[in-house]
Amino acid sequence: MHTRSTCRRTRRSRTGLALFAAALLATACSSTDASTSARSASGASLAALPQATPAELAPYYGQKLSWRDCGVPGFQCATMKAPLDYAHPAEGDVRLAVARKKATGPGQRLGSLLVNPGGPGGSAVGYLQQYAGIGYPEEVRARYDMVAVDPRGVARSEPVECLDGPKMDAYTRTDTTPDDEKETEQLVGAYKTFAEGCSTDAPELLRHVSTAESARDMDLLRGVLGDEKLTYVGASYGTFLGATYAGLFPDRVGRLVLDGAMDPSLPARQLNMEQTAGFETAFQSFAKDCVRQSGCPLGGKGTAPDQVGKNLKAFFGKLDAHPIRTAGTDGRELTESLATTGVIAAMYDEGAWPQLREALTAATKKNDAAGLLALSDSYYERDPDGTYSNLMSANAAVNCLDLPAAFTSPDEVRAALPDFEKASPVFGEGLAWASLNCAYWPVQPSGEPHRIAAEGSAPIVVVGTTRDPATPYRWAEALAAQLSAGRLLTYDGDGHTAYGRGSTCVDSAIDAYLLRGTAPANGKRCS
Repeated sequence: MHTRSTCRRTRRSRTGLALFAAALLATACSSTDASTSARSASGASLAALPQATPAELAPYYGQKLSWRDCGVPGFQCATMKAPLDYAHPAEGDVRLAVARKKATGPGQRLGSLLVNPGGPGGSAVGYLQQYAGIGYPEEVRARYDMVAVDPRGVARSEPVECLDGPKMDAYTRTDTTPDDEKETEQLVGAYKTFAEGCSTDAPELLRHVSTAESARDMDLLRGVLGDEKLTYVGASYGTFLGATYAGLFPDRVGRLVLDGAMDPSLPARQLNMEQTAGFETAFQSFAKDCVRQSGCPLGGKGTAPDQVGKNLKAFFGKLDAHPIRTAGTDGRELTESLATTGVIAAMYDEGAWPQLREALTAATKKNDAAGLLALSDSYYERDPDGTYSNLMSANAAVNCLDLPAAFTSPDEVRAALPDFEKASPVFGEGLAWASLNCAYWPVQPSGEPHRIAAEGSAPIVVVGTTRDPATPYRWAEALAAQLSAGRLLTYDGDGHTAYGRGSTCVDSAIDAYLLRGTAPANGKRCS
């Protein structure tokens, strides 16, 4: 997506329009521990860690969690210690928030099922308490302890906090389609201010929030919980986290589901470009649906999708010159950047399309910005009181550590604009400029593109949706092909991710795998 957190990856929502939406992707395994991965060159394969647990980590694997009431009925919470730096575990700890809901029965307990909704920056604990622990199939919840850990730097696990609410408001409305040098300087200044805020808040932690380190934290939790192997369902960025785990610990892979998969072998610029095209694909589907409805604000029946896109782009242009101020929104203005965020947020779930039509109708016909601001706020996790979760801060912290920046200067962005605008005439310009954020990050990246084979692992189910806006279907194909035991499960449909989104075919295949260990045949297709 085009947000100022740049390279933001996605996470899905199971709660309607509480859209834990996404932005531009930047992914790679990273760690300051040279033993963690083989990172000699682009396209290198992630190397497994030694099977024996190092002696210096034994105290961490041997710790006992002290479970307590979470304040949410049926859930327990605990704090787990992990080394801040796995290469030097004696130099300090990071404290990670863990939650669980114990297996309800009947039936024999199968162990722990760890869940992660993506992001990076999404709260796995919040996701467990709000959806997975009550919304996963009853038979799955009966047989598994449902478990989540907020990754380091996220939500309840020593969160990175870059800007306060008012400064985040200013940041999110910064123009990401600069028309001249002055506006370019303002955008660069916003990126620098954001990065400086993160560095001031957590200078040491910023060096140790990589995906590889979070994957090692997951293995630590597996050991502490007493499970021989990891059973895991990860969505969106959670697929990269799960695949990294499989690459590092192939012998400890139990039943892994990677839904809305990412391709770890791609550099940031290519990831961003392909996701830009993914949003265009999703928008074309929305446009076709919109003009079939009465009162589509972007064109009447029979209007071509390309023209719908031009009409939306023209609306964005008007907002660039004259933002809309709406009563009842605390005097906030709907800028071009916030409106674009609102539209892209609705691309994650086709169930949000009616709300988007209503919001666009109100904005274009009545100068009422409330609907698009609500969609944008859901994306940024902005509360009505003007406070934000740390999603955007953690998102940038992980992304900018995991991969070298897509662009290092405004000139590089300008040179790439034609390609981005070809990928998406509607969103390409803003998405290209959003990719500049990591150029000003205070910590050097420790990861790079790589393949993940996870040689010797048990079957891993990789799920791809054909018109997924945020994790294009080709990425699922690529990851399934990289994994030595990958099984590709395809959902022919719209929206981001597939499990639990209405396809009985997808759900029954994944449930059978989780409950009986029966992986679907590679190449199975559902609709």
